Amino acid sequence: MTHTKYVVRFTVDDQELSALHAAAFDGGLDVQPWGERLDRWALSWVGAFSDDQLVGFVQVCWDGGAHAFVLDTAVHPDHGRRGIGKQLVLSAAEEARNAGCEWLHVDFEPHLTAFYLDACGFRPTDAGLLKLR
Repeated sequence: MTHTKYVVRFTVDDQELSALHAAAFDGGLDVQPWGERLDRWALSWVGAFSDDQLVGFVQVCWDGGAHAFVLDTAVHPDHGRRGIGKQLVLSAAEEARNAGCEWLHVDFEPHLTAFYLDACGFRPTDAGLLKLR
């Protein structure tokens, strides 16, 4: 059994994080400028590492005040169902709390309802979405 280490604001390797994102979301590998985006827009981010390999990720963006937002929660499928996602989200919540945020928002697809509401403690709310492109 390997130990999972959680690292806040780790140095991001764009290739590695893009590969994790592709594996977690069943997409093709499209390398994104994660490091640049996170440095510019994120309040914080957390990586889960197993044997120095990135196996999970979450970021927290914010409005600079009371509201923070969980984005891009991802766990590699080979490491799923081990509590990694929950620990990532709880770590993200702690980062937002420590920054003085009052609210942490998350949007999710219906199949993730039990994860976010039951496992992570979010409560359901009404929300809206506008497709821009």
